[in-house]
Amino acid sequence: MAAAQNLRSKGAPVGPAGWRNIDPAPVVLITGPEEYLGIRAMDRIRSQVRSSQPDVEVTRLNAASYEPGALAMAAAPSLFGEGKLIEVDGLEAMNEAFLADAMAFIANPADDVVLVLRHAGGARGKKLLDAVKAGGWPSVDCQPLKKDTDKTAFVVAEFKAGGRRIEPQAVQALVNAVGASLSELAAACSQLISDSTTTVDTETVEKYYGGRVEATAFKVADAAMAGNAALALSSLRHALATGVDPVPLVAALASKLRILAKVAGAQGSPAQIARQLGMQQWLVEQAQRDVRRWTPEGLIRSIQVTAEADAQVKGLARDPVYAVEHAVTVIATSAARR
Repeated sequence: MAAAQNLRSKGAPVGPAGWRNIDPAPVVLITGPEEYLGIRAMDRIRSQVRSSQPDVEVTRLNAASYEPGALAMAAAPSLFGEGKLIEVDGLEAMNEAFLADAMAFIANPADDVVLVLRHAGGARGKKLLDAVKAGGWPSVDCQPLKKDTDKTAFVVAEFKAGGRRIEPQAVQALVNAVGASLSELAAACSQLISDSTTTVDTETVEKYYGGRVEATAFKVADAAMAGNAALALSSLRHALATGVDPVPLVAALASKLRILAKVAGAQGSPAQIARQLGMQQWLVEQAQRDVRRWTPEGLIRSIQVTAEADAQVKGLARDPVYAVEHAVTVIATSAARR
């Protein structure tokens, strides 16, 4: 196969690669528990292989239910000389037969074959993973995107790849709305990229995803942080009336307060603070504007009441609705004080 042969003749790329830029090689390792990124990495390799050789023969194996000799059979030269793409998942539960056959293959990869190995995490199969890495074959580590900064960077990259622009505030609004699931976040990006002909702004995001639980929660939090008690409470009561659970509402309050507390105690320019805290610069600038309406005492009290509400809505109170209403009221009135 041309793609694999070219890489092999150059010695193959050494060390880790990103899931967005991983290329075919005789052996490719995809590790990590983030299923969506693993799927994207495998899709990229498959697309490139098929682009270079449309008649490639694709074989899919599972390392947990593997039968001895199946890898060698799949990699055997074809009668018509077409290349082979072998995708193996379930390495985290591999059996001994697969380990033995895979170790033998990696020691002497077959010509015209691209072998893609998917390991979702755990200690099982470490001998094989170490052998792949020691051989200098490319690998991708697909870890969950837990931080908002990672998710916003993901959205920005998706829009850049799709040839569309999105405003920074709209990026955060989209993460707030659908960021709990990376696959849903990616689908939302794809939908907006497909449907938009101009720069995506917060109004567009609100139109598509404003009804989501996370978006509603942050709408309540934004109003409370701005000191607008009337809007915060009306938004909260509407959210509760439409079935939104108090837990994400309190989580949104806590997230906003954490950002404010971090920025309030930081020194330097917005760019310097953003680098220090691992945040987007526009978020730092927004927090610096917001913190002007807060006293240290008001911020401390708001953090305390939010922590109390968090415990109460998770089972320590008989009336979680009252707990979140109390937190919103304290925050909104604290923010309003000069």
